[in-house]
Amino acid sequence: MALILGIESSCDETAAAVVRDGEELLSNVVSSQIATHLPYGGVVPELASREHLRAIVPVVRQAAAEAGIQLEQVDAFAVTQGPGLAGSLLVGITYAKALAFALNKPLIAVNHLEGHIHAVLLEQRRQQGEELPLPALALIVSGGHTHLYEVTRSPQGHWEYRNVGRTLDDAAGEAFDKVAKLLALSYPGGPIIEKLSTRGNPRAFPMPASQIKARQKSRVDPEAEPTYDFSFSGLKTAVLRFVETHAMQDVIERRRKALTGISNPQAEDFLPHLDQLTLDLLASFQEAVVQDLLRKTLRATTELESESLIVSGGVASNSRLREEFVRAASHNGLPVFFPSRALSTDNAAMIAAAAYPKLMAGEFADEHLSAEASLRLG
Repeated sequence: MALILGIESSCDETAAAVVRDGEELLSNVVSSQIATHLPYGGVVPELASREHLRAIVPVVRQAAAEAGIQLEQVDAFAVTQGPGLAGSLLVGITYAKALAFALNKPLIAVNHLEGHIHAVLLEQRRQQGEELPLPALALIVSGGHTHLYEVTRSPQGHWEYRNVGRTLDDAAGEAFDKVAKLLALSYPGGPIIEKLSTRGNPRAFPMPASQIKARQKSRVDPEAEPTYDFSFSGLKTAVLRFVETHAMQDVIERRRKALTGISNPQAEDFLPHLDQLTLDLLASFQEAVVQDLLRKTLRATTELESESLIVSGGVASNSRLREEFVRAASHNGLPVFFPSRALSTDNAAMIAAAAYPKLMAGEFADEHLSAEASLRLG
């Protein structure tokens, strides 16, 4: 049996987890920085790095304690190499390298995006005792990423990924955050918009659908691979134009002032300061994002003849998104898999799970491992 301690510090959450044999979760500790970044309406990279420095040691110690192990019992340490914020990544990598060197254990570098896929694979093996039908299509949708990957496995058992789609501008979660900031709502924007949208009409206002078409093989480029790209900047701009044409600026400013001083505002705190127009706008915006993700993802599963669908990342915890993907996938006879909400957002369990096949294959990092903020998968 192999024990892997994973470390994740790619953005604004410091996390550590212990996973046995790639599927048994012994501990999963996450230290959030939301309170630090809330006043700014988004992640401030320098502050994120400082918070990781404060949290990394106690978080790792807590993960080991909750797993009931000593660090000496760990068979390997795994850490996120990228993509992410360079300064944040370096905190996790430096500490993981120090632990591996001091305890003479292997060090495994993991791609953050692969981790999100393995969050689903981990729970599928644990709950069902079997692998997902392959090839699978994986939608990774979060604050920093909106990617589509075709997931397969080689005859030797290696997981393989082919990128078939990505966002050309804002990630879906980033669009949620920016719209929330524009409307004087809380950070992060996704959870608060999700809760408030239940009180609005998702069909109240038509939102523009991105006009990016799937690129296919052609006479001009016969070697081109199909791509299914996303764009959410148009939706963000549409919300801005709506605010301007409906003269909502004064209402937004009054809401901002009314909520000043509330350290962690909840949906109930906003409701007295929201009119039906704003609630309908939020619901319409969320529905537009969900339907764009759904439409392009399902088209890709059909054209690529996928046997199953994986939806992971922070935005995958959105209830409306899950509801629509389950409905549409069921209609198409396609099994769809989500991580639990605890493993949807950034965590270290997914990093440890993704490291297990690498441990079995002897794919170890050396002392020169460093952060790669724009690291690609596949």
